[in-house]
Formats: sequence, C-alpha cells, structure tokens
Amino acid sequence: MTIACIGLGNMGAPMARCLIAAGHSVIGFDPQTRSDGIPCAPTAALAVQDVDVVISMLPNGDILRAVCDDIYEHMSQGALHLDCSTVDVQSAKDTAQAAEIAGLMAVDAPVSGGISGATNGTLTFMAGGKADAFAKAAPLFDIMGQRAVHCGASGSGQAAKICNNMILGATMIATCEAFALADRLGLDRQSMFDVVSTSSGQSWSINTYCPAPDIGPNSPADNAYTPGFSASLMLKDLRLSQQAAKATGAVTPMGERAMEIYADFVELYGMGGMDFSAMLPHLEGQSR
Repeated sequence: MTIACIGLGNMGAPMARCLIAAGHSVIGFDPQTRSDGIPCAPTAALAVQDVDVVISMLPNGDILRAVCDDIYEHMSQGALHLDCSTVDVQSAKDTAQAAEIAGLMAVDAPVSGGISGATNGTLTFMAGGKADAFAKAAPLFDIMGQRAVHCGASGSGQAAKICNNMILGATMIATCEAFALADRLGLDRQSMFDVVSTSSGQSWSINTYCPAPDIGPNSPADNAYTPGFSASLMLKDLRLSQQAAKATGAVTPMGERAMEIYADFVELYGMGGMDFSAMLPHLEGQSR
C-alpha cells in the first residue's frame, strides 16, 4: 500500500518505520518533527494525495478535527483514514461522519503497548468503524501490532481505550500503594512480587510493568522511570474517561480519584515527563 503517516512523535514514527520495513511506501508529515528514515512531505495535504491509507497519531480531538478538515478534500475517493490517536469518543464519531461524507473510509483505532510496542510492532489496536474499513486496515494491524479487536461502530475503539486505561491508572496506583506499604512493613520487594504476581492481586501493572526496580520483567522502573507511557498521557486518558462518565451519567468513583491523584502528580509535583509507574517513588516519599 501507499501510506501517509500524519504525526511522527514517539508513537507515530516507530509505527511508520515498521510499515517501511514491511515494504510499504510511506510518506510522513509532522509540523514539528522530522524522523530519520521517514520521507516527509512539506504539508499534510500533499502527504495524503494519491495514497491508499492515511494513518494519524495526534495529541487530541481538536487537532484531529483540524487535520481532517485539512486533508479529507485531498484524499482519493475510497481511501482509508486510520486514526490511532487517543481522543474523546465524540471526536472519533464526528470525524468518521466527515470521512463518509467525503467518500472515504474511517477507523478509529487507539493503541495499547506504549513506545516499546510501537517500536517492536507489538501494539494492541482497539478499533471502531465499519467492517469493510476494518478489513482494509487489518494487514497494517498485523505489521504494527500483535492484536487488533474490532469493537464495533465508529467511536467504539476510543471507548475501549478509555475504559482500559481507567483500569490501568487505578491499578497502577493501587500497586504502588501496596509496594510502599510493604516497604514500611518490612516485607522484601521480591517476596511481595512473588506472592502478588501469582495470587489474587495479580494485574498487568505488577506482572508485566512492575513499578519496583529490579523486580519482575524489565520495565521503565529499571530505567529510572524513563517513560514507556508518561504520567501526562495517563492523566489525559483519565480525564477522557471522566469526561465520558459525565456525558453518560456513569458512576466511576475509582476512576475519578485516580484522575485526581495523577493530576496532583503531574501538575502539583511536576512529574508529567516521568513514566506513570513513577507513582511508586512518589508515594514512598510521603507520609500520613
């Protein structure tokens, strides 16, 4: 396929490189970033001309809408817009509707797996959109990731991502709290991990992404909390979850409290550039 990649940041650039390595013709565009090994067009409108697929990885719904307003008139009829950004559900639905009006196909497919997943082609895609659009995207999912789930109509991919990361944010806080408490109780961290990772407290936050250095599989904790998924991005996703909860009337007290805790972590303590698992050393330094 011929593919335009709009947004070449920490996630978009390695995803584009995976597609190039697989033999696809890729042209990128990012107003602020130029990435090694990815040919770039001077504008988004020029990047999307005569391509089969446009893949976008953008910071928020407002920027997504603006990009779509800019590129849709320049895309070929029947081309696919595969948006891998994490945005609010309504933005995903609105851009899908705009794509249909323009004679295009659209899939919202936010990802899980972080920078390492984008680099290694092991992302999980949560996709929303029509079945034929998902089928067109499927070969690309196979290159950039290890799993893609068609969650339903447009916006469903964003809904799945928001719900997933609300769980992730809350469980990471609970995991870090448990390690901080175990430390004060004199429990060895390795023993703590060995018990919890094989008992009813097990979760992705401890089994795969343990926030304690030198415990369990390699994680950002073993690299001074250099982000695989930054605390600022976790806060963004938790805010999206609470925006959705408010819009639908859902009761999410744990999600709301997790958002408040990460808001303090990022905005009060200035830790937004650290991995979201750096909540552990943050809690260690606090007392009742």
